[in-house]
Amino acid sequence: MDGKVPVVFDEKDGVPIFIDQRELVLSYRIPVSRIERFFEGLTKGQLLATKCVSCNEVYFPPQADCPKCSSSKLEWVKLSDEGKLLSYTIIYVKPVSFGNEDYAVGVVGLPEGVNVLARIWEAKKEALRIGSKMKLKIGPDRKGNLVYGFEPVGE
Repeated sequence: MDGKVPVVFDEKDGVPIFIDQRELVLSYRIPVSRIERFFEGLTKGQLLATKCVSCNEVYFPPQADCPKCSSSKLEWVKLSDEGKLLSYTIIYVKPVSFGNEDYAVGVVGLPEGVNVLARIWEAKKEALRIGSKMKLKIGPDRKGNLVYGFEPVGE
């Protein structure tokens, strides 16, 4: 192509590929009335999960009904503020709306037996180690919405 259209050639098979450079904005509206307490917990600095009264399974993210036994009798439990880093990855390629900074996302195992996927905040990527102690951090995202994440203990 002559460079006047956004077309590149696939490295594997040489097929021309159109590169659409328009920004795509997605907006979701998801009813949360049965798990609204989770969001209330964030405003109090707490990470909440649900626990089935019938089978004792703990769920994070919280569930309105038990996926294991189908019971609607769930109670709220506060999750621990500390856990261990089980896995992580560094995000180098991200949507424009996420900013320019590279960031880490990890899975943190909590004593209640749940694994939480979340952003790892304020961590030097060279210092991240599997098995490291992590502490819950709740704060605003780039748009001012409360979100949860973890940061290494001692950072």
